[in-house]
Amino acid sequence: MMTLNRTLACWLTIVALAGAAWSPTLASPAASAIADARVADISRALDERRLVDAGRMLDQALLAGVQDARLDLLTGELQLARGRPADALETFTRAGAAPSAHAAARQGAGLALSLLGKSDEARAALEEAVAADPHAGRAWNGLGAEHDRRREWAQAEAAYERALATSADPAPVYNNRGFSRLLQGRLDEAVADFVQALERKPDMDAARTNLRLAMAMRGEYDRAVSGATPAEAAALLNNAGFAAAVRGDYRQADTLLTQAIKARGEYYQRASANLQYARDLAAGDQRRPTANADR
Repeated sequence: MMTLNRTLACWLTIVALAGAAWSPTLASPAASAIADARVADISRALDERRLVDAGRMLDQALLAGVQDARLDLLTGELQLARGRPADALETFTRAGAAPSAHAAARQGAGLALSLLGKSDEARAALEEAVAADPHAGRAWNGLGAEHDRRREWAQAEAAYERALATSADPAPVYNNRGFSRLLQGRLDEAVADFVQALERKPDMDAARTNLRLAMAMRGEYDRAVSGATPAEAAALLNNAGFAAAVRGDYRQADTLLTQAIKARGEYYQRASANLQYARDLAAGDQRRPTANADR
């Protein structure tokens, strides 16, 4: 129906890796308690997106000589959160050498590979993760996205169902499933999923943006752009204009995209390309779009 890029960054939420067994090199109860406390503190910092704190605590743990497979996994999660998937992949690959960390490491590696655009390898790693741990909710969520990329809608739906049943944080799953349904033209169901995501995480920008896009796809252009801040206006108008073009509402698309360009106050390549696309369609040119919605 349209080409919309899924933002997995946007979409990957770092969660605590509770339950991952730690390295047997820590044998004493005292050492175990210290490791457990450090892992809990770092996990909490990652959950709360306090990345500087998480990095500082990881550095302190390593300098203190704490040996625990979970620290490698948390280092990989921090690298993912900082937008360094190549480093994360290397870290997760190293962490996977510990049998106790295998499932979590394959999950992390699969998410990193997906961000790197290595879809086939990502899918294989994520399938390995859920085979090793059927409760690996983030791996199921990542598999859903990989199925979406292949337009394997039934498999994607099944993966998201498993993710919702096993994820500690369902908001990213609802967001991803909503986007999957948006791509399929199941607009009412998509809106419901984005609302579910926002009810669980009101500050989830990706879900809010996607909800506005779904409203625009239903022709609710005013609702799609209402309440936008000056910083948001250009991108939201672009998204609404693109949705109008996809719907065949070319006059409205022209209006919204022209407003997007004016709101940006400088050259807006994406909106300009979308405006040309809408005008080509209006003139009877059915070429596929070369631009898409802001994510």
